[in-house]
Amino acid sequence: MAIPNIAITRRIHAAMSILTRYMLRLHAVPFVFAFIALTGFMLLHQVARRIEFLLGKGLPWTVIAEFFALTLPYLIAMTLSMSVLVAVLYAFSRMMDDQEITALRAGGISLGQLIRPLLLAATGVAIVAFLFSDQVLPRTNHRLRTLMTDIYRAKPTFSLKEHVVNEVQRGRYFLRAAQIDPGSYWLHDVALYDLHEPDRSRVIYADSGRIEFAPNQEDMQLTLFDGTIHESSQDDPGTFQDIEYARQVLMMRGIGSEFVRREDDNYRGDREMGTCGLRDVVRQAQRDRRVASITAVAIRRNTLRSLVGLPELPADTALGDPAPGAYCQAMEWIGSFVRPAELQAQEAGAVRRAPTRPSQSSASVTLDARPGPTNRSGETRVLLDRAHSARIRGAVYAVELHKKWSIAVACIIFVIVGVPIAMRFPRGGVGLVVAASMVVFAIYYMGLIAGESLANKLIVSPPAAMWASNALMAALGLIGLWRIRRSGTLPRRALPRGGGEAVS
Repeated sequence: MAIPNIAITRRIHAAMSILTRYMLRLHAVPFVFAFIALTGFMLLHQVARRIEFLLGKGLPWTVIAEFFALTLPYLIAMTLSMSVLVAVLYAFSRMMDDQEITALRAGGISLGQLIRPLLLAATGVAIVAFLFSDQVLPRTNHRLRTLMTDIYRAKPTFSLKEHVVNEVQRGRYFLRAAQIDPGSYWLHDVALYDLHEPDRSRVIYADSGRIEFAPNQEDMQLTLFDGTIHESSQDDPGTFQDIEYARQVLMMRGIGSEFVRREDDNYRGDREMGTCGLRDVVRQAQRDRRVASITAVAIRRNTLRSLVGLPELPADTALGDPAPGAYCQAMEWIGSFVRPAELQAQEAGAVRRAPTRPSQSSASVTLDARPGPTNRSGETRVLLDRAHSARIRGAVYAVELHKKWSIAVACIIFVIVGVPIAMRFPRGGVGLVVAASMVVFAIYYMGLIAGESLANKLIVSPPAAMWASNALMAALGLIGLWRIRRSGTLPRRALPRGGGEAVS
């Protein structure tokens, strides 16, 4: 009797292995396609938004290409989870339309067995998404912010608009043109307002003109044709000059500046840190808050003690340093082999140079008994403000910390949400995929944005703010799966033409 049981077990395992490979292969193609399409669409949107600004700075094409290349990791971190939902919706709706789900469930394959390979694959994608957002994205965000700062520091070389008075040089030259050719920099119907001399006003009109930059890319030469110059003096209001010209050349110094890269920016914001760095900042903020609160309470207590002639007591603010987690220790160990020795020395030096506040990080605070109650009340307010600022700082960095985890886990949540939607509307086709994806994405990311805003204002806690969207989507998906499993039947439109029920 044991031999037939073993044979049956092997056949079941072989069948499940075939089913697993089939399900993964069926979802792999739409996942890759959705990932490329969504990332490309969002990149094109960024190009359309930024290209005019970047070209207006006169930047080399290599800098513009680097800017958009550094934008890609941020887009990838968003589109990974989105692609999982699109793949699940497309593949399951196709299987429902082809009656494959009906045949599999009629053959004894449960809904849980169908979803299990997808959950395992989504877990793998979630791990990759988390590691990417934790290790790659902060570094590229830091480089992107540094590059954007350097770009903003460069003065615009050509950013004129038609029918608008453009400030060419601050407080000195203002230019208006009815028509501007961005390719050749030819201007038509030009009016130039020269205000660089405070006691003289001069307006230069021209039928046409052309802008050219000197080889140093800093000085601009404006050549005007067929116009007049209207000039008046504030010292002699009765004097007015009207001069006609055929060609007028004006040289404006310092209009553009060369793009300069900086390499010494060691500051990192909340989106430029990994999980370990964010956790350290959150813990330090909690420590600062506790120290400030304990000190403020001690000041109030000692103020009352001094009124009755009792000696003051020191504030006990000794707080232990928590040990780093296993993940941070593992990343530090891996980084010691990956990073060059020179880079490790630079990072260590940057950490040693980080500014600290002695009043916040000291183990104990000694309270002076000489100030009176009025001075002590002012000191208490300062400490309470410091505690509030530390709480806000901790919330901002805690939001980013939980966001990394929640967006990664969304890969699994979208599987749970996508399956019941596809089975509820079996013949939705591409329209279902697009419509359902847009609705789910809108609800999810609106929840993230609203939660982040509320958490930064200390209205809700950072964990609740960042995990609320995941909890909502998971609840809706589980309810949908429960209803499908409880009914024991598929939607009528998914049944074969002969009718009947599908076996759960």
